[in-house]
Amino acid sequence: MKNNSENILLIDSTDTGILRLTLNDPDNKNALSELMIQKLINTITDASKDNSVKVVVIASIGNVFCSGHNLKEINEARKADDSGEFYYLELFKTCSSLMQIIVNCSKPVIAEVSGIATAAGCQLVASCDLAVSSNSAKFATPGVNIGLFCSTPMVALSRNVSKKDAMKMLLTGDMINADEAKRISLINDFVPEEELTKSVMDLAEKISKKSASVVSIGKEAFYKQSELNLFDAYEYTSRVMTENTLNENAKEGINAFLEKRKPNWEDI
Repeated sequence: MKNNSENILLIDSTDTGILRLTLNDPDNKNALSELMIQKLINTITDASKDNSVKVVVIASIGNVFCSGHNLKEINEARKADDSGEFYYLELFKTCSSLMQIIVNCSKPVIAEVSGIATAAGCQLVASCDLAVSSNSAKFATPGVNIGLFCSTPMVALSRNVSKKDAMKMLLTGDMINADEAKRISLINDFVPEEELTKSVMDLAEKISKKSASVVSIGKEAFYKQSELNLFDAYEYTSRVMTENTLNENAKEGINAFLEKRKPNWEDI
């Protein structure tokens, strides 16, 4: 049965604050169509401001996690008077905004990868804070094979894996398996397909039990300091840790540790 465009992104949440976003457009290989990108942007932006959300999980339905951009939409845009130039620039900028929204989201975002993740789909995985895949998952940035180099996907890819590993994927377009993806740090781990959702949800539940404000502080600081030189990184994180230490949850956490009890977070 073909999907109605209104339900290409399924949204579900648990009582413990886990928000599950499921790409539900298997007929189009869960491509990042204009609509899919916008739905993800809107939902993750809302989640970032929602105190009831602790962790976001991005999953999929079908044997392709995400195939990247919708090539049918890209081809159709060539019919415009400017051969699609305006459309392409807006498309790639909007998709880039999505990836930055994931990184800048105040909540941890976990990719639950079942099947194949290629091009901007691989970029989506790399943009998430954590990623767990099935043991049969495969990853690629194959744009070079069709004459369209994966230039925007390489931004996220090169911030996760070494330059040599990134360039090998980008220049060959070859698929890599889950074992290789873990070796190069594109994903954190892989598990049997039947254990994937449980494994991801267990990870999300563990994170959801931490202080949400402290997790948010730490996530933001992690990405900011990684762009700074060594001296500035320590200057910045020293200020962050000072402010964090003055936080009520830090007081509670330290006292709980010293008193050998579980902390009672204000924001959980």
